[in-house]
Amino acid sequence: MRFISFDEFMKVDLRVGKVIKAEKVPNTKSLIRLMVDLGEEKRQLVAGLAEYYTPDELVGKNIVVVFNLQPKKIRGIMSQGMLLATDTDPPKLLTVEGEVPPGSKVR
Repeated sequence: MRFISFDEFMKVDLRVGKVIKAEKVPNTKSLIRLMVDLGEEKRQLVAGLAEYYTPDELVGKNIVVVFNLQPKKIRGIMSQGMLLATDTDPPKLLTVEGEVPPGSKVR
């Protein structure tokens, strides 16, 4: 394990995002394309969750998103952030309970 400083950790911008749309990425085994409301904007994320969650199970969930991650193309689709999930089998999404405005910072 490599420890990071508190200053390094403070650079990570975690926000609550509400999944407003989800669909399986055609011709892939594990990818789902999500549209996430982050308050001030909506972003597209690509996540390898299709073996564990259906798109319908994801819509409406409040998830934790790495907001300031550099965008990356995954299978030709731009992903503008990353959702947080456990590395267990099966993975579990990190979700936020209750009424929380999209875009709220996670501290």
